[in-house]
Amino acid sequence: MHADTLQYIDTPEQIELFLDDITGVRELALDTEGASFHRFIDRIYLLQITTRERSAVIDPIPLGKPERLGTLLEDPAVEVVLHDADYDLRLLHQDYGWHVRNIFDTRIAAQLLGIKSFGLAALLEQFFGVQLDKKHQRADWSLRPLTQGMLDYAAQDTRHLLDLRDELRSRLEKLGRLEWAREEFDRLEGTKWEDEDESQNFLRIKGARDLTRRELALLRELVPWRDGVARELDRATFRVMGNEVLLDIARTAPKTAQELVRNILLYAKK
Repeated sequence: MHADTLQYIDTPEQIELFLDDITGVRELALDTEGASFHRFIDRIYLLQITTRERSAVIDPIPLGKPERLGTLLEDPAVEVVLHDADYDLRLLHQDYGWHVRNIFDTRIAAQLLGIKSFGLAALLEQFFGVQLDKKHQRADWSLRPLTQGMLDYAAQDTRHLLDLRDELRSRLEKLGRLEWAREEFDRLEGTKWEDEDESQNFLRIKGARDLTRRELALLRELVPWRDGVARELDRATFRVMGNEVLLDIARTAPKTAQELVRNILLYAKK
């Protein structure tokens, strides 16, 4: 099977056969799909894997934690190629407790080469003339069933990643910057979510520090209320109430429920 042929994996039997087939690989491309645009707590809804000969989209919803895949990704003898690895690594640790060991991040490599447009789409177009389809960029990956178009979209992020790694690695070597890259890649090992003081979330809202003390005190009460509703509904916070609405409420300090609703409706019409 050539890497251009996409395999969708959603049964234990399929993933065991796939992992048997790729045993012995020394490099693979990896990407994940979450749903932070739609869900309050993000998690991994798809794992995309491409080797030199195979390309697969793994659905962890019916599978659960794919233990053997974790062993492969944590093997220091296997180079795992990602683009802008930080968020993927955090999700992998959050959901599965995995720490990828041997990382090549194509975004970091491109930056060390002085490339100004280092997004994946820009790099693939620059080096290979490949244009990524953006149709499903904001898709809700938590929904099932997935369409063939969504699966094809998910697979495109790893399909050319190994070729991109080869191109960038060669250029880093010629410029004597490969060791610089390795130092940066090593720093990515152990990336995970750090515990944050949620009571200070209101201060992280852009514009919060421009409020008066009284307005800020109101915002401090509004943010955990909004976040609690979002958590209960498992929706992204902005889908419950945007930060701009919270700031507007804090500034106007409505005295009644009717005033509050009127403020929200007025903002929704803007």
